[in-house]
Amino acid sequence: MNWEERAHALAATVTPRASRWGAAVAATPRHLFVPNWWTRNGRAWALRQGATDEQVWLDAAYADRSLITRVGPLHADDAKPGDSPMGRPTISATLPSLVVRMYRYGQIGDRDDVLDLGLGTGYGTCVAAHRLSDQQVTAVDVDPLACITGRERLAEAGRRPTVVCADATEELPGTFDVIVATVGLRRVYPSILDALNPGGRLVTTIAGTTLIITVEKAEDGTATGQVLWDRAGFMPTRSSLDYPPGADDLLDAAVMATSEHPRVSPYPVVDVANAWDLSSMLDLTAPDIAHHYEERGDGTRVAVMAHSDGSWARATGRPNERAAVDQGGPRRLWDILDELRTHWLTEGELPARGAQVFVKADGTTILARGNWHVKL
Repeated sequence: MNWEERAHALAATVTPRASRWGAAVAATPRHLFVPNWWTRNGRAWALRQGATDEQVWLDAAYADRSLITRVGPLHADDAKPGDSPMGRPTISATLPSLVVRMYRYGQIGDRDDVLDLGLGTGYGTCVAAHRLSDQQVTAVDVDPLACITGRERLAEAGRRPTVVCADATEELPGTFDVIVATVGLRRVYPSILDALNPGGRLVTTIAGTTLIITVEKAEDGTATGQVLWDRAGFMPTRSSLDYPPGADDLLDAAVMATSEHPRVSPYPVVDVANAWDLSSMLDLTAPDIAHHYEERGDGTRVAVMAHSDGSWARATGRPNERAAVDQGGPRRLWDILDELRTHWLTEGELPARGAQVFVKADGTTILARGNWHVKL
């Protein structure tokens, strides 16, 4: 199989000229880490098996795209043709350009010991081990099967970094100069702060948002840093093989529900989940809202939000028209969204990006910018 030429082309695409990461990407056989993967099939997923079509396999593996390798508890390696799981992705091979960006934000030195928080398929760990050495790289994942297959595929690629099955919210193995999380963290957990050497650097995203934060640990055990202006998103951390049941049933109910006090929004319908700055600010303000959006054949847009506390909202309207809003439950979710949109228009921007980050020794994480602040 001629993968080397494709890996070199990928490296040229996803790394800047003369980057020290270019050679590592070019030397990493990404196809080994994604022999099988899932693609969207409506609300379900369809299996793709590399062995059935080598050309399709190589095209997918050496494109700058994420490949989902597990949905819910079902890994693509364990699936059979015709399997069509429902649920949320739980493991993926992150798009290579994002892997490199996260490592570059880590400002990794040649002698640094690095923790890859979120082994996943093992691809990013392999890139890091090529750039540094096996002895300098440790990877953890909560999924025992991911650790087994990841370790095997790393060895097949000629790399043997340390791979540990561990929950990131609990004790981690050793201490490190740089920790790069390719899973989303709701806050900087004490276990992660404890695993960072004084002067060490953490790079992560805030779960549920597209906010990237970098912090450096001080001698007193606290850490400070900032929210970057760049954007990225990862699957949130979990402590079991799958995430808790989602709000799909609530979303389905909200599509048909009616409220006693409908209103008209001052703004058009927006696809909240794909309005990255807006959705990030909403999640900081009211975490864990589930979203659904569709555009109907007559041009009508429908956006639905639901929360496990029973709150729901549905906005309907055509582009550039004020949305008709129905809401129910203990909170008015669309009102919260409209308040954020008003702030955005009034102030010219939302305050989260560029904010300072303060982490106390107990892991309490605060974002602050000007008069605005939020505790994660």
